[in-house]
Formats: sequence, structure tokens, C-alpha cells
Amino acid sequence: MLSVAVVGSGPSGVYTAQALLRQSLVPDVRVHVLDRLPTPYGLVRYGVAPDHEKIKSLQNGLRAVLEDDRVTFVGNVGVGGPDGVSPARLAELYHAVVYCVGASADRRLAVPGEGLPGSYSATRFVSWYSAHPDAGADPFVLDARSAVVIGVGNVAVDVARILARGADELRATDVPSAALGALEESRVRDVHIVGRRGPSQARFTTKELRELGALPGARVVVDPAELALDPAYAAPEGLPGVPPAVVRRNLEVLRGWSAAGEPAAGGAGRRIRLRFFLRPVELLERDGRVAGVRFARTAPDAGGGVRDTGAYEDIAARLVLRAVGYRGVELPGLPFDAVRGTVPHAAGRVLRDGVPVPGAYVAGWIKRGPTGVIGSNRSCAKETVASLLADAGELRGRAAADDPLAVLREWGLRPVEWSGWLSIERAEAELGRSLGRGPVKIPDWPGLLGAARDGER
Repeated sequence: MLSVAVVGSGPSGVYTAQALLRQSLVPDVRVHVLDRLPTPYGLVRYGVAPDHEKIKSLQNGLRAVLEDDRVTFVGNVGVGGPDGVSPARLAELYHAVVYCVGASADRRLAVPGEGLPGSYSATRFVSWYSAHPDAGADPFVLDARSAVVIGVGNVAVDVARILARGADELRATDVPSAALGALEESRVRDVHIVGRRGPSQARFTTKELRELGALPGARVVVDPAELALDPAYAAPEGLPGVPPAVVRRNLEVLRGWSAAGEPAAGGAGRRIRLRFFLRPVELLERDGRVAGVRFARTAPDAGGGVRDTGAYEDIAARLVLRAVGYRGVELPGLPFDAVRGTVPHAAGRVLRDGVPVPGAYVAGWIKRGPTGVIGSNRSCAKETVASLLADAGELRGRAAADDPLAVLREWGLRPVEWSGWLSIERAEAELGRSLGRGPVKIPDWPGLLGAARDGER
């Protein structure tokens, strides 16, 4: 039997397990899918916006893999952290370990004032409304009238949409009660989504963009002058290096909002302002917290990038969320490329000083960086599994524990298995029923672990 540990139960980890199950070269494979959390699914559970039910339904496909008899879910087991298992010790338990730990850190703006109260990463905001147990009761400044979201990707659109959506519309989702109550009391009326380049270089998809215009009680505002400044505005088909169809669709949506003009002053509802060619240079302070963002006005340059024009614009805001990308975090005990934020590898084989580390592999964002969509992890996982299977003869010669879970318990860990996760699901369904809602996520460690232990008794 070939014993494999997959570290991470998000899409990249589960697709890795799936690729191991579907191959025929090594039929006698056993897979343990480990996760630091007592819950599976990674960013599908804790990163997909609660109002994106279709994407969240991907859990059904991941679930089918984790319920396979050859797979064991091992939650509540951290790897590489102070309270977890080191990669060296984990390697003693399995023939091979595939690290699918994602990119959990956010990129920073590196501008003055970024650390002021009221300035947060979008990742932290997403974790809060997604009930990640590490998020806690974050004091987001939802009594602000204006919020700035820096970044023009799908994450920026997601957080802006949640800020602009009414709490009644989120009541049917699994948003935790505390976050729902805070959003219900929110006074945010203006949400600015700001990018340093033009709309043709934005990272959002047309589907996500259109969703902003479908929000009841919210209007999307686009400055015609900023739209016209983009070189692709007049002739999107000629834009080099970008799929013309995507650019055309996005510009068509933006053009429609631009033509609608500014809503009447004093009108009810919220406004979402899409701003372009503005580069953040400083977060402004008043009374010890963030009061706004100073932007340098940019313009297209001849090389396809942007240049500063020498002009500046301040946007007042008591809440600032940065959504400028993710970054991988070093896992103590594994090689790490600090520049790329990834683990060095060759076709998924972990490399230390250019030499493969026996039995160690990577897949997902920690392998290739935070690029692609959820489905991109399939081909990435298949490549890594192909390398692992090519090494199978050598891997079988490595020592492995007969019962890794028993050893983990001997080391003082308390794994949550699939029965514990099913108990958490039942507890969340019961919590929702008690509130007159559908399933509602349990947002804290004690609640999750308590529910898991109830199912394991």
C-alpha cells in the first residue's frame, strides 16, 4: 500500500486526492487529507462569498472525494506551526506528503498609514463574514458612511458587493449571526472600488462585474472621463495580450453605467463607484484612525503600464480594505522562495537547493502562486500526482506508520475525523433552524470543536 498525506482540504488538496484515486498505476493507495481546521473545503467554505451559492455548491464534488473509502479526513491537525506537526515528523508517518496549503497572506500596499485603525485586508473582512474561526469579532468600521476598496479583482468586487447588499438579502445565506447583525446596522452608503490602472487591465470577470448592477437598492457609478482614458475604450479588439472578448464585455458593462450618470443627490440607497487610474500613496489620519486615502492620478504610458501625472485626489473613508492579491506563507521545515511566495519545485517535487526532497510534493497556490480559478487546481494536481506516481517505487521503500492517526494522538493531537465534521454540519443546521434561517456557520473554535466532539462520542 502507498500511504499519502495531503496537507490542505481546499480544492487543490481534494483534487490531489481525487487524482490519486483515479489513477491505475498504483491501485493500493491510501490518502489522509489533513487540515489545520476541523472543517473541510478551504476557500470554498471560507473564501467564496455567501451569496455565491452556485460556486459554494462545489462543496458537493469535494465531498464525494472525501467520503471515498480510501480517503480519511483528518481535521484539527496543523502542520509546520508551533502547535502542529513539523514536516520532518509528518514524513515519518507517510510514504509521501503533498502540501496544498495555499497562499494565506495578503499583499500589502506599503504606503504610510496602512496600519491605522480602520484599514484592513480584504482577506480579513472575507474571513469575518465567512465565519473563519481565526477571524474573531473584528471591529470593522461599519458606521462609516464611505468605504474604499483598493484593487479591481473579483475579491474587491465581492467585498464591495457585501458592503452594498442589504442584510435582508444575506439572511438566507450562512453568514454568522454577529456579522449579519453588524451588516444590518451598517451605515456605509458609498463604496469606492479603486484601481491604479484602467478597466481593460482589471482582473474582475464580467459575471462578477454585472452582479454589482443587479443589487437592489444600489447604483453603480463610472466616471466617463476615466473610462475614455483607457486605450482599449475606442478599439478593444486591438488590445495586445488581453482576451479581446473579456475586455469588450467588461467595457460594455462599464459604458452602460457611465451613460447612466450620477444618481440624484440625496437619493436613497447605496452607491458603488468604480474608479480607475488612481494609485494609493497614503492613508490619511484623523482622530487616531483612517480618514481617507490619497491617490496619485495615473495615465496610460507607451509600454502598456501607467505613469504618474503629478495630480492627486483624496477620497474620504473611515473604512479601507486592500484587495491587491494573496501571498504564500513559509511553512517551517520546507524550502521557500520568499520573492515568489512559493515552495521551489520541479513538476510538483519539492526542491531544496535544486535537489528533490524525498517524499515531499506541492500542489495549488503554494506551488504556482495565487493564479487561476478554482478549476485551475485540477491540472496542477494532476501534474504533481504524475510525479508522485513516477516515484512510487522509491517511495514504497520509505518507512510509514501503520496507523498515522494513532501516532498523531500519541503526540498529543486530537484529530477531527469525518464523523466530527458531519456533527458540525448538523449543529450548524440546528443553529440556523433556531434563528429561522438555513444552516448558519459556527464562527469560533470552541463551538466547532465542541460540535465535532459531540459527534465522536
